[in-house]
Amino acid sequence: MKIMGIDPGLAAVGWGVVDHDPIARRVRHVAHGVIKTTPEHSTARRLQIIFQELGAVIREHKPEAVSIEELFFGSNRKTAVAVAQGRGAAILATAEADLPLAEYSPPRIKLALVGYGRATKIQVQQMVRSVLDLDEIPQPDHAADALAAALCYLHSFGSLAHLAEAAAEPGPAVGAPGARRGDEQSDKSKALLAQVRPRSRRRSR
Repeated sequence: MKIMGIDPGLAAVGWGVVDHDPIARRVRHVAHGVIKTTPEHSTARRLQIIFQELGAVIREHKPEAVSIEELFFGSNRKTAVAVAQGRGAAILATAEADLPLAEYSPPRIKLALVGYGRATKIQVQQMVRSVLDLDEIPQPDHAADALAAALCYLHSFGSLAHLAEAAAEPGPAVGAPGARRGDEQSDKSKALLAQVRPRSRRRSR
């Protein structure tokens, strides 16, 4: 099952595709990238570029579902409006492809991957790298965030921590959600999770 994650924006839209095999209980990295637009173009043209290029990515990789980060309203309203516009173009591209769409808030994505809704960006990126068994953290940041959104979608089928535990084991295979957790958890797995999780496990409100 291929899942495409999207980190929305106007200047840059991150995307990432992962493939989850529920029978083999594995998840692998397929591809990731960023769609960039420039202020030299009109807003309408920039939204058109996002819509068209995301559509091309969807046609190439043929995901079965899409996961997109919800809009986060910070102190910069102008930035929030721009992100909202780009997000709309991304959602339209998903609807054009007739794909199911899941939306997750940034704290929800952090909670799914790290177990802590206020995790730092680097903690989330480290978990993305570990779960997908990559040599390096995906670049640029927008692409890593998109892969995190895709993995958050998979989290709805089980604990993502189990993916990290499997990633810590020898060999290239990465386990999928649903593995049992408890006394069987290896010391190596615990060490991996300790590296990316802060001690506090309180959920953000």
